[in-house]
Amino acid sequence: MRFNRLDLNLLVALDALLTERSITRAAERLNLSPSATSNALARLREYFDDELLVQVGRRMEPTPRAEGLADAVRDVLVRVDSTIASRPAFDPTASDRTFRIFASDYTQQVLAPHLLALASAARAAVCFDFLPQVSNPARILERGEADLQIIPREFLSAEHPHEPLYEETFVCVVCRDSSLARGTLDRARYLAAGHVVMQPPGGGNTAFEAWAFERLGIARRVAATSFGFVALPAMVAGTELIATVHRRLAERMAPAAGGVLRPLPLEIPPMTQSLQWHGYRTQDPGLVWLRTLLRQAVQRMDAATV
Repeated sequence: MRFNRLDLNLLVALDALLTERSITRAAERLNLSPSATSNALARLREYFDDELLVQVGRRMEPTPRAEGLADAVRDVLVRVDSTIASRPAFDPTASDRTFRIFASDYTQQVLAPHLLALASAARAAVCFDFLPQVSNPARILERGEADLQIIPREFLSAEHPHEPLYEETFVCVVCRDSSLARGTLDRARYLAAGHVVMQPPGGGNTAFEAWAFERLGIARRVAATSFGFVALPAMVAGTELIATVHRRLAERMAPAAGGVLRPLPLEIPPMTQSLQWHGYRTQDPGLVWLRTLLRQAVQRMDAATV
């Protein structure tokens, strides 16, 4: 199919080339030979009268023209996928679909087991691909590289629909043999201690509790950082350090790591963990099913912790 003399199949090739920045990797993504992919790039260069990708050392880099095209091309492909390629009905027991979910390791630890248990009970044949945290989750959603994201309300994109899933509070985890496990853990002791914190990989983002502390003008003395939440309760073992951890995660992980829970002596608002999806996919039957299953998973999670 052509539009304004452009073979629209070339848009798929352009998207792969701009994503992979490698003819070889783009060819693998497209299930084409490298020569066929190279030929597609040559036709794209001719149509747009631009090199689009240029060799810089061992890597291909996009030209300014290509950078301007990238999001527009991805938007077109996401719209086509959501309105034309998606099926009008969804049967989870017969579908081989893979749902890509952007979620922290905290969410994977406390909520994902309940989601998978419900899917198993429903004899769903689908696959769930949980994607790691990145510095710009909204961009992953925009580009259609994730079907859903589960993140704090404050970090949601303003461009797409969302709904709250549940609220979470925070507690302190300290080593049961430390001095911090004895006596009152007040504000002064909390701020004087060293802290183990989660810093999302890639920079640019922050964890919810760090965001809340920053808004309150509170600075903690950071002694160690991790790229995930799950490690925090174990990292205080044998130390005089504090980890400020989601309550559900702390209750699940701290006892096995020799940690005890102490109340957080500073007031920060509860975290509203929210679900967001691309606006083009609101009526996608598969995502409607998945959103319903996630709400049921929250109910199951809360019932298990009562």
